[in-house]
Amino acid sequence: MTFAAPVETKSIRFRARSFVAFTLTPEAPLDVWLESLDRWIGNSPGYFAGRPVVLDLNTLKPDVAAIDSLVGVLGQRGIRVYAIEMDGGAELGSHLPPKLIGAKEATSDGLLLHPGRKKAEEGKGDEQKPEDGKAPAKPALPGGDTLMVRTPIRSGQSIFHAHGDVIVLGSVASGSEIVAAGSIHVYGTLRGRASAGALGNTSARVFCRRNEAELISVDGWYTTAEEMEKVSRGKAVQAFLENDVLCVVPLG
Repeated sequence: MTFAAPVETKSIRFRARSFVAFTLTPEAPLDVWLESLDRWIGNSPGYFAGRPVVLDLNTLKPDVAAIDSLVGVLGQRGIRVYAIEMDGGAELGSHLPPKLIGAKEATSDGLLLHPGRKKAEEGKGDEQKPEDGKAPAKPALPGGDTLMVRTPIRSGQSIFHAHGDVIVLGSVASGSEIVAAGSIHVYGTLRGRASAGALGNTSARVFCRRNEAELISVDGWYTTAEEMEKVSRGKAVQAFLENDVLCVVPLG
């Protein structure tokens, strides 16, 4: 008599995992929007590498052929679209990213990116543009809703704090990044990128003892090193929003 050996089976485990996806919302005329995106990429090369990007097409409402072309154009710029958000419309086909279902805007655990969002006001300080991780920075010490970093932030490191202010007692190196829901205080030289009010806090500010920043941002409005050259470079500064204009002005 022959007996079949018992078959061992393993259950398949499904686990939910959330990621912060950056949203790009193209607007007409598309060539102007792409020019703005190119300026952003020029200021922050490699920014989109490894980042999940959702393409929100509810404003543009292109047809399938135009979507196919746009996804390709973004791919040439190093932007990989993981999903498409669009109400209604035709089926996209298997060669395009899938439509996203049930998306929610980030509130306390993520960021939204609005490329091309820029206004200028002469005499208010420096101009702004929108925003804006890499490998996590090494241990920072929390204190309530404030994150205190007692060591300098080295090039390639990133800090993201979704629950308040970030205080850095040392300097912030070029090629590093700080993203905070609240304000950012740097008691040394700021050479990297600082993005305050990243989850919609318009009253957040950026303070630093010496401004050599690659980029400063408040609530998605940003200014770059080139734009700060004449007004606030090398000085102790604060950056804040006033009537939808990012002002970067010397302290004192």
